Amino acid sequence: MEIHSYLQEHASQMLSDLERLVRLESPSNDRVGINRVQDVNAEWFGSMGDLSRHPTDGGDLLHVRVPGAVTDRVLLLAHVDTVYPVGSWKEIWRIEGEKALGPGTYDMKGGIVQAAWTLRSLQALGLRPARTIDVLLTADEEVGSDAARPYIENLARGAYAVLVLEPPFMNGDLKIARKGVGDYTIRVTGRSAHQGVEPEKGRNAIISAAHLVRELIQLQDLDKGTTLGPNVIHGGTVSNVVPDEAILKVDVRVWDLAEAARVASAIRLIQPLEGTTYDISGGLNRPPMEPSEGTMRLLEKAQRLAQEIGFKVGAARVGGGSDGNFTSKLAPTLDGLGAMGAHAHQRDLEYIHIPSLSPRTALLAGMLVQS
Repeated sequence: MEIHSYLQEHASQMLSDLERLVRLESPSNDRVGINRVQDVNAEWFGSMGDLSRHPTDGGDLLHVRVPGAVTDRVLLLAHVDTVYPVGSWKEIWRIEGEKALGPGTYDMKGGIVQAAWTLRSLQALGLRPARTIDVLLTADEEVGSDAARPYIENLARGAYAVLVLEPPFMNGDLKIARKGVGDYTIRVTGRSAHQGVEPEKGRNAIISAAHLVRELIQLQDLDKGTTLGPNVIHGGTVSNVVPDEAILKVDVRVWDLAEAARVASAIRLIQPLEGTTYDISGGLNRPPMEPSEGTMRLLEKAQRLAQEIGFKVGAARVGGGSDGNFTSKLAPTLDGLGAMGAHAHQRDLEYIHIPSLSPRTALLAGMLVQS
């Protein structure tokens, strides 16, 4: 495959580009860091099509439109934000054998480099995309995509396909389904009192929160893949005061909207302990990514192309969410086209598998040039 040969010849430059992005740390809500990365992306993608930047509170979104043989559109989705505070890695970039380690290598600056080199390879080889390409690089995926979601959904609506450049499953499989993700905040209010003098006049918010946690866990249905994680709790002031407030944050994961509706209703039916109240906010912020017939056609095409290049890809269903959750109801969506690696969100351990960069970029290019 001509594209694969070209990319293999430029493998060292691809790795250098990845290093450049990784060294520009860009945690979510760090507007300066994110915009530094977008400056580099604007430099890379600016000559490939019509480029526009859209400021948000957390950093700029970058949109590039590359003309194709027809006006039907394929959307490439990636995000520039990472989960690590600046300076949290002992060594921001290092190579260990076939691994390139650094914050965001795997999730998902590797995917951005792949998008750039896909378009470069098509330009260099005089190949025109089969369809118009929209590249959208967002700034807040790791914190819910609140600012990016309208742009994502607008570009996905009516698209021929959406290809998400998140990393694949650890064995390299592409992602056809993701759980929906919910995020609830529950404020528990009680009444304070002196723990030693008159504790009976208090209403302990932490005890009521503990009751709430037990009830939440009962809502899980592991056979259906439904999980509830009461993973953050704050409450109390000092040990000799009955606490009058506690705050609980709950992660919810479901495979379908029916389960999301069941859980949402059941949470609000939980009764607080006497003298306390629950104030519940939040809900499903990413709908489930459910495969369509169009998704399966994209998968079959990717499997055929991968075999031509010399590797295999299967189909994976995963619990983590991505911006593909927003697009799967609007257009056929295939996720996990990024580079292989492991340990997303693990400080000092996250890496990509360097030899996977070229072939998986060739796969992405093939998806764009073949109708």
